[in-house]
Amino acid sequence: MNHTIETRALGRTNIRVSRLCFGTLTIGPLQANLSVDEGASLIRSALQRGVNFIDTAELYGTYPYVREAISGICRSDVVIASRSYSYTYEDMQKSVNEALRAMNTDYLDLFMLHEQESALTLKGHKEAVRYLEDARKSGIIRAIGVSTHHVQCVKDAALIDEIDVIHPLLNHSGIGIADGTPEDMLKAIEFAYKQGKGIYAMKAIGGGALLKDVERALRFVIDQPFIHSVAVGIKTLDELEMDIAIFQGREFDESLRERTRHNKNLIIEPWCRGCGKCVERCSHGALRLVNGRSEVDNEKCVLCGYCQAVCPEVCMKVV
Repeated sequence: MNHTIETRALGRTNIRVSRLCFGTLTIGPLQANLSVDEGASLIRSALQRGVNFIDTAELYGTYPYVREAISGICRSDVVIASRSYSYTYEDMQKSVNEALRAMNTDYLDLFMLHEQESALTLKGHKEAVRYLEDARKSGIIRAIGVSTHHVQCVKDAALIDEIDVIHPLLNHSGIGIADGTPEDMLKAIEFAYKQGKGIYAMKAIGGGALLKDVERALRFVIDQPFIHSVAVGIKTLDELEMDIAIFQGREFDESLRERTRHNKNLIIEPWCRGCGKCVERCSHGALRLVNGRSEVDNEKCVLCGYCQAVCPEVCMKVV
């Protein structure tokens, strides 16, 4: 068996990506909070193993990790995707310029609108898309995309010519899909794929909720014929080794499985004062205020850690 990581062209773009995409959310301040040296070393290990695709975002705070990881590496050997919530021309320009500066690169392979929901939210970001079109024409970015947890958004984005790539949430349990089932999402993904869109999935392990059978969870998404790549959050060398083995179709020993079988949880510290900002931020309805403090519904939580980014008391953590 060939133990290399397969690559595929990302839809109609000329960008070729590894089927395993290194998701940086888990190494950054919203989750594991590794040091920059530790996180960059992990990314570099992935690059050395044939993973050429790195996923980051303005929200994640992981640009310094990517900058350090790609230092000294031929830029064309690495594909970098980022995204932001900016919706005006000027703010999106600032977001892209900050990403370029912070990661010390002359261009970004893919820049996306973060967490879109439907044609309505996409329309509300038309000025941001206009900037991204200008940036694509000038070579600052190579492709435009959207990330989403919504089936409807995948369908709507598939019909927008300016959008090259869609980054949808998909897992076999449907954890985090805001408006449908895994079957609904797969139908939308197939439709988008047939419109020529690049598709790279996220949350295949449900934010960690499906780690008890990680092989089944990853294989469900890997085996879908209309998905070019899968972004997986990785925070240890053991997790990297296991994920690579799964993507290569290799067996791995039970000790590796046990070392990576760590169920993650959203922890809300006792000093939460119930300001409600996290409740407003959570797009999955997983948080509510009970007796003056935040409480999490573990059935709805996808363990993204986005709530931590708005918590003024720094009392929320995915561990």
